[in-house]
Amino acid sequence: MSCNRIEQPHSRREFLGKAGAGFGAVALSALTGENLIGANSAPNPVAAKIPHQFGKAKNVIWLFMEGGPSHLDLFDPKPLLNKLAGQSLPDSFEKPVTAMGEVNSPLLESKRKWAQHGDSGLWISDWLPEHSKIADDLCVIRSCVSDGINHAGGVCQMNTGSVFGGRPSLGSWISYGLGTENQSLPAFVVIKDSNAMVVNGARTWGSGFIPAVHQGVLLENGAEPIKNLHNPGGVSESRQKQKLDFLQQLNQNHYESRSSNSDLEARIRSYELAFRMQAEAPEAIDLDSEPEHIKSLYGLDNKDTQVYGRQCLMARRLVERGVRFIQLYHGAGSKWDSHSKMEQNHSRLCRNVDVPIVGLIQDLKQRGLLDETLIIWGGEFGRTPMSEKGDGRDHNPPGFTMWMAGGGAKGGQTIGATDELGLFAVEDKLHVHDIHSTVMAMLGLDHTEVVYMHKGRPERIDLNEGHVHEPIFSGT
Repeated sequence: MSCNRIEQPHSRREFLGKAGAGFGAVALSALTGENLIGANSAPNPVAAKIPHQFGKAKNVIWLFMEGGPSHLDLFDPKPLLNKLAGQSLPDSFEKPVTAMGEVNSPLLESKRKWAQHGDSGLWISDWLPEHSKIADDLCVIRSCVSDGINHAGGVCQMNTGSVFGGRPSLGSWISYGLGTENQSLPAFVVIKDSNAMVVNGARTWGSGFIPAVHQGVLLENGAEPIKNLHNPGGVSESRQKQKLDFLQQLNQNHYESRSSNSDLEARIRSYELAFRMQAEAPEAIDLDSEPEHIKSLYGLDNKDTQVYGRQCLMARRLVERGVRFIQLYHGAGSKWDSHSKMEQNHSRLCRNVDVPIVGLIQDLKQRGLLDETLIIWGGEFGRTPMSEKGDGRDHNPPGFTMWMAGGGAKGGQTIGATDELGLFAVEDKLHVHDIHSTVMAMLGLDHTEVVYMHKGRPERIDLNEGHVHEPIFSGT
């Protein structure tokens, strides 16, 4: 159950003022067609809800680069790194704890060419040449901090707030707090770029201890993202509905004496959603209906960009149809991990995503959707300035880069800084908890009020440690 805060009115004026919100809820219920809590049937847990305050963002698309992209070679240039390349880390710098445990490794130069782009003069490396077109849309955060030194802990914390599994993911918290505007598609969708599994598997987009109905729904990569979407041969729509109605009746009878089992409730609602999806999802995932110039914008006409281009185009179509939270994994199976052969690894991966990401932002902007769609880019951590195996970089959670665009994020600015070698965040540190809290705020949610009672204690996404970083959307 949620953590309700009940306040008693102290005057007739206060009573009428508070009652006004209740009358508004009655009107909202009539407009949305959803049952009120007092109705005989249980309210829909993913029905659209009123946010705490005004937030520009209505939807989120998280571009998750799994494995840890190198901030030092993409968005955070460090001239001193190349000056000291081949030498040991100077004694004046704090020594980090590295995942692979290497000691006294020499500093590895960045072979990138850097340039400032847009009216803002945002620094972007030559690994992402197309990003120069969206420089003024990006809010680059160079001072991100995580506690996860390995992939399991890093991916887990970036998604759930904790390095240990079992807690709800950010997408689940947002589904719980805001619901969704489309009841025929999932509120929270996950798409991978290959058959490889993301680190930690489905727990990464799981709902933890909040009701299972809020967990992410995985869509497959390729031409058939949703399996078994169409009826078997010879089965009409009416016959399919009769079968599902009968199944739902049996499930409901079973559920009546087990109403505290959220997994069972989620399974029942999943059958209902599956039937509705048979009507709407085929059109939603039909990328062939897109005009050729849009397919080209996303890179669907190039073998290097086709896979991620399909993911990004799918995300835009889902946003148009009211899906609340969409997470696109690139490099599933920690492909961005670059302990060796940094040049080959990142060159290929950047080539995969550069065009599709820029196409997504340009397409959302031309459709008037970017202002209400928050785009987040990043991985679970960055990479060290010290070398590993001579031509790679180790994990670097104490200082790395992410960026946001749209959804109220003020573009063309850089927030925070790492030290001169890019090891530690030293200015405007944003821990993962702060990032989650800020994302919630941009959606109009007060992260301190999106609470779920679990085992007698109030729980929330930031583990009671996060703070909203207003400069991301205020620019000051």
